[in-house]
Amino acid sequence: MKKQILYSIFGFLVGMMLYWSISAHQKALAYEKNTRAFIEQMGVKEQAQFQLKELAESFSLGLYQNEEKEQMEKIRSRQKELKETSVQNAMYAILLGIGILVFSFFVSLRTFSVMGSLVGLVSLWIGLSTPIMMMTIHKEVEYLGDVVLAFESKGVWGSIIKLFESGETVVALTILLFSVLIPGVKTITLLFVSIFMESPFAHEIVRFFKMIGKWSMVDVFVVATFLVYLAGNGGEVSRAEVEVGLYFFLFYVIVSMLVSLSTDKLLHSLKGRAD
Repeated sequence: MKKQILYSIFGFLVGMMLYWSISAHQKALAYEKNTRAFIEQMGVKEQAQFQLKELAESFSLGLYQNEEKEQMEKIRSRQKELKETSVQNAMYAILLGIGILVFSFFVSLRTFSVMGSLVGLVSLWIGLSTPIMMMTIHKEVEYLGDVVLAFESKGVWGSIIKLFESGETVVALTILLFSVLIPGVKTITLLFVSIFMESPFAHEIVRFFKMIGKWSMVDVFVVATFLVYLAGNGGEVSRAEVEVGLYFFLFYVIVSMLVSLSTDKLLHSLKGRAD
């Protein structure tokens, strides 16, 4: 009965983490869509038309109102709201994930490994499917003001698709392998091992992942590569903005390493008792 109550609490906490994670994901996508709509109004042609309307408003002595200005203010206000909400929801989800790990650690190492694997799966899924960075290339143009020349929203999964489409197959496959397939299979396998640790295959599976453990930092390398690429891309002035997908992806990397260590220690203790 006590175990049922305990795992019900854990199930509720994981469910709440999943809820806040999905909410952060949805808000991040809405922010991306809203930002794209705002950027579309910041091109050379659009800014020229806007400045002409501003000029007409000033010369009309209040008879003509530039409605586009009010519309832009609404979009900007909505942008700020979505950005703040997406970050806030992401922090709720990550703090819940940390709480689950801390709470489960004081229950048992096996519970920690199981819960950590579930937290890792949620974090990986959201991290891969949510934008990790947005970048705008803009330039101050005389009489027009700040004009946006290009806009890009980057996520791990979206970038893989774009790399395939642009013919960069080797790079796309490398990122797909080390940032999607291996992390996903590894986390699911660690969850399996934590639940069925008495299985004779458990030790062999963990040994396999220890052999490829030196590749575990490739996840971090991929993120770093994105950051360097985005920071240095473009001949004009660039503005980069970190998105919540990066928070989830980095959180997954940390959780994955902790769960790998706990599962390995768990199997060693089981083997010691058997001997």
